[in-house]
Order: sequence, then C-alpha cells, then structure tokens
Amino acid sequence: MKILKYEDIELEKTVLRSGEDVSSIIPIVSDILANIKSSKDKAVKEYTEKFDNVKITDLKVSKEEIEESYKNIDKNLLNALKNASENIEKFHKEEIPEEWNIEIKKGITAGQIIRPINSVGCYIPGGRAAYPSTILMTVIPAKIAGVDKIICCSPPQSDGKIMDAIVVAADLAGADEIYKVGGAQAIGAMAYGTETIPKIEKIVGPGNIFVTAAKKLVYGDVDIEFPAGPSEVLIIADETANPEFIAYDILSQAEHDPNASCFLVTNSLKLANESKNEILNKTKIAQRKEIIEESLLKYGKIIVTNTLEEAVEVSNEYAPEHLIIATENNEAILEQVKNAGSIFLGNYSPVACGDYGSGTNHVLPTAGGAKMYSGLSTEDFIKKPTVQSITKEGLENLKDICIPIAEYEGFYAHADSIKVRLKKY
Repeated sequence: MKILKYEDIELEKTVLRSGEDVSSIIPIVSDILANIKSSKDKAVKEYTEKFDNVKITDLKVSKEEIEESYKNIDKNLLNALKNASENIEKFHKEEIPEEWNIEIKKGITAGQIIRPINSVGCYIPGGRAAYPSTILMTVIPAKIAGVDKIICCSPPQSDGKIMDAIVVAADLAGADEIYKVGGAQAIGAMAYGTETIPKIEKIVGPGNIFVTAAKKLVYGDVDIEFPAGPSEVLIIADETANPEFIAYDILSQAEHDPNASCFLVTNSLKLANESKNEILNKTKIAQRKEIIEESLLKYGKIIVTNTLEEAVEVSNEYAPEHLIIATENNEAILEQVKNAGSIFLGNYSPVACGDYGSGTNHVLPTAGGAKMYSGLSTEDFIKKPTVQSITKEGLENLKDICIPIAEYEGFYAHADSIKVRLKKY
C-alpha cells in the first residue's frame, strides 16, 4: 500500500474504486431472462446444467434435505448461527416505524400506516464461498416486517444440493421455501415466476456480475434493494489507534475479493508507517494471500492528513461501505460523518462483528452508494401508505388552496370534486 500525503492528492480521483460495469453482459443476461420468462422451469434447469454443471430434477429443497443439513452441519457453527439470529432479530425489531396521525388543520387529519410487502426473494451466492450470514441478514428483517412469503435461491453444488450451512441458515431465519438455482436464472425465476418458483415482489441479496445485471434488468417488474459491488473499508485513525488491529481490519476486507477497496486515513505519519509494516507482514502469512495482495495493489491506500477534519473529508467523499473510527474522541468524529454504510467506533469494534453477530445488517451500499442509500433494514420490506380523513369543515379550509391550483393546472374536474361537496357547483 502506498502512503500518500493529503496535500498531494486529487480527492475525487484518489477515492475511485472498482466498479462493476455490466454493460458488456447485458445482451447475454437479457436473453437468459427472456428464456426464463417464456420457458420457465425448463429454462431454469437448462441454465443450471450449463452454468453450474449440475442436472437438477427437483428445484425445491425438500423437508428431508433440510433435516439432513441439520445433521451434517458442525454443531459449533449451528450454535453460532442461532445466537447471531437472536442478535439480528433484536436489532431489526427496533427498526419498525410506528404508524402516526396528526391534525393538519381543523377537520383535516392525515398520517401513515405500515404494511409489509407481500413476498420477497433472497439471493445467496455459492461461488467462492458459502455465506450463511447473508441469509440471516436478508430473511430475518423481512420476517420481522411481516412479509407473508419469503423464498431463498442459491446455486447447487456438484452433488446437486445447496451447502448445508446455507440451508440451515435459511430455515433458522424463517424462509418459507428454498430453491436450488443461482445466477441470472434465479433472478429471472423470482421476478417472473415459473411452474415451481413463485413470482415475488422484491429481490435482495448480493451476487456476481450476472446477478447484478439481472437485478438491474428486472427492476420495475420487481423491486430490488440497491446495486452492490466489491467490499470496502475506510479507517479514520489517530496516534491512539493500534497498528496491528488496523492491519487485520484492512486484510479482512481485502481477502473478500481482488477488487475490494481498503483505505487508512490518519493524521499520524508514525501510525501510517507502523500500520503499513503490519499489513505487509500479516499479508505474507495470510491464508488468502494472493487475493489480499491483488486487492491492496489495486485499491489499497494510506492517506496522511494534517488534521482529522481532513480525514473526515476524505471519508465523506469516499462514502465507504464500512467506516471504522479509531481516535481519541470517536464521538466528535462521528458527528462530522455524513456518508457511510455501517460505522464501527473504537479499537474493539472490528467490521467482522457487524458481519456476523452484533445485530446490524451487513448488506450495505458500495461504490459511493452510501451517499444515497442506507444498509438493508426492516424498513426495506414495508410500505407506508398515507391516510387522510377530511370533514366538511376541513374541506372548507382547503378549498382556497386546492381549487385555484387545480384550475390553473387545467384539471377542472379536480376543482369540481371539491365544489360539489361544498354545494358551490
């Protein structure tokens, strides 16, 4: 990782990171989606055989297969998933908004009610590794929101089955159905429905570039959360931070993907040098050394600022997926933060805790999306219809607002709908 001085960088160019350009594969994915829409199960099975090299007869995971997965899974992992589920549920229950109603003027009351989305599909990748934690992060908030039908799709392995940990996590989280299908074909199946896989109203969960392209293409037919790309971390630190902790925080994001992006921004040159040395030494013995090295070579940076305010400026422009603040006064820095997916305060708050067990959601916006989006939450699975009740007195209070505006815009029936009620037609 290079050490750069704040005064020597062009901020907007320095914070560029990897982005997934799906334009080149749009025609391929469009064809897949069109075939799924017309041929349904037949096309799903054909693409599964083509892309996953697995011939699937039954797309749905059976009760017997779920029971078998419980028998096969490591007991320590099972207990960890159960405990994580409890924490995730506890946190996400607090996100449910309350219904409300207020009096706007005499005779005019208005408010919002809360209603869940009817059905949700959760996609879980199964390529480089299995991510049972992501099942928990997507299914549990939907369940808490009151979604009636929650299904999960994940690609089958060479034996034609989904990894045991994913099946168990989906069942623990409360998924109603699990299907052995991945890639763009899974997104198409959930968006349009097949003979076996039901059409749903919203798709959430990460995936490869084909999954991302498919989600973008079906958006409008169904809702999606937000586009997700390679993992990111930015660390704001001063001389009180621990260089060894910083090194592992950097490595833990870099090991995700060769395109992961990792920043350390500090006002201490001493900490910058010590952290760089720790990162280099720890990388040499890391189990995912090759991935880490490629990631840090392409998208790893250490920026030395003159002040922590400048460090916050870099962070706000970068809008990281994960932001770690390890300074003498973390709360003061937090007050200045505008853009971040999930924030971790202090030397003992690694991103790994948010990834797995503290209860917060790890499905987060990347590639600067934190400037516009929040991480996945219970609110992503609800709707907020507005409700109003107007008396005749209330209509009298509104007539001099609504009638002139309606008539100016040329909507005379709008105006008349008020006049006739007030018997001024």
